[in-house]
Amino acid sequence: MTNPVVRTESGNIQGIVEDGVAAFRGIPYAASPVGDLRFAAPQPHPKWDGTRDASRPGPAVPQNASRLEAVMGARTPDWDEDGSLNLNVWTPQPAEGTRSGRALPVLLWFHGGGFTSGSGGWDWYDGRELAAAGDIVVVTANYRLGPLGYLYLPELGVENLGVQDQGAVLDWIERNIAAFGGDPARITVGGQSAGAFSSLYLAASPVTGPRIRRVIMQSAPFGLPPQNPGEAAENARRFVDILGLTGSLDLLEALRAVPVEKMLSAYGQLAGELARPGNVAPPMYPVLGASGIPAAWQQALAAGRLDGKQVLTGTTKNEMTAFFAFNPAVQAISGEQARALVAGQIEDGAERYDRTAAKIHDAVDDAKVAEVAEVGDVAASVVFTEIETEIVFRDGTLAVADHQAAAGYSTYVYEFDYTPADDPAHLGATHCAELPFFFNTIDAYPGSPMLGEPTGAARDLADTFSHAAASFVATGQVDADGWEPYRSGDSETIRHFG
Repeated sequence: MTNPVVRTESGNIQGIVEDGVAAFRGIPYAASPVGDLRFAAPQPHPKWDGTRDASRPGPAVPQNASRLEAVMGARTPDWDEDGSLNLNVWTPQPAEGTRSGRALPVLLWFHGGGFTSGSGGWDWYDGRELAAAGDIVVVTANYRLGPLGYLYLPELGVENLGVQDQGAVLDWIERNIAAFGGDPARITVGGQSAGAFSSLYLAASPVTGPRIRRVIMQSAPFGLPPQNPGEAAENARRFVDILGLTGSLDLLEALRAVPVEKMLSAYGQLAGELARPGNVAPPMYPVLGASGIPAAWQQALAAGRLDGKQVLTGTTKNEMTAFFAFNPAVQAISGEQARALVAGQIEDGAERYDRTAAKIHDAVDDAKVAEVAEVGDVAASVVFTEIETEIVFRDGTLAVADHQAAAGYSTYVYEFDYTPADDPAHLGATHCAELPFFFNTIDAYPGSPMLGEPTGAARDLADTFSHAAASFVATGQVDADGWEPYRSGDSETIRHFG
């Protein structure tokens, strides 16, 4: 097959065929957010003449290094503000219309990274295997992060720009995906972590929701509510102060003139000032009541905003080890400090801490207790990590699944339990651990502590997990032995992987 050419609304692009799947990378879906378009809503990309090369990914959006590099592995910086609003498409049938005479279901998937880091163009999220597994079209995309995406200055029209970018991607798909063989009437929106958080709000929005049929939510931090406008405004004021722009006559113009490296440095300083033991919230992320986030997910669910949508969702077994295993403040936390932090989050916090401590202590053998124990008891950090996994990730995930399943909508729930054989930091099945298996991109993670040395069993698990996800996108049902639809409140219908 020759390298395919597809016509988009902005001009022709030429992709590349890899193992029978056509890849089109670095496609601009909006104009570069530079100059007067920095801190502006996404705008249409100018048309181009000729045919644009789409064989390589475009740049990531500006960002500091991920706080999870110690878990996932390091990335070489590849960002550039100019051209960063781009997406990638993998399709088994690249042509105007479709060669097979049928349009394929579409998965739009958003990366995680705490609304602070990540890129849809990274090889971690290469969609080739997933597209082939289910005969589906896979789309990954960038969206603005950190202060460029979530600075909250509503008086200047600056709010939830990253959310607006994600909506612009959905708009682009609706207008262009048929040229790649995709069906704009059969869209699944999915993502992991921050991307899962985003996916639910896109699916529940009265603007974007009607165009979304299915939702995939991997390790969604639903225990983290959208940012309160007052808190977001205060963080924005401090950010402006760190930049030395307080009192500027034209603040928006001044912000647009700041070198992006200085902006990232200021954001890093703000993150350090706001850091607290056990707190995983970034300084800036989607703000409640601003563009795209009209209500918290609990209210949206109660109002029927997810009615009729099929859901696949789940968590890893040990989510919070990714954030806490290498954090000295958490590792040194006392039982009383942990009880106080948990009690501040939930009504029965102190009692829940004690119950979990007893449960862990009873569940492990004496040798394991000795590895993680304070004198006479399991280490407070172990109990705190387990409870925070439930509060931040698992409780909300099951609440969404319970709601959908009880209402009779097709719902599938998993827990990812795979642990690498060599696990010196006791990460277990940590946050992000399922990503190499979801995309079946194990070889893109050399030396990753969360994956370890890949085994044949791990590769088989990747085939199973990615095929299950792709079948859900294709049909709304999961094609995997032993994975039955979730029944509300029934833990026996949660499928465990690994």
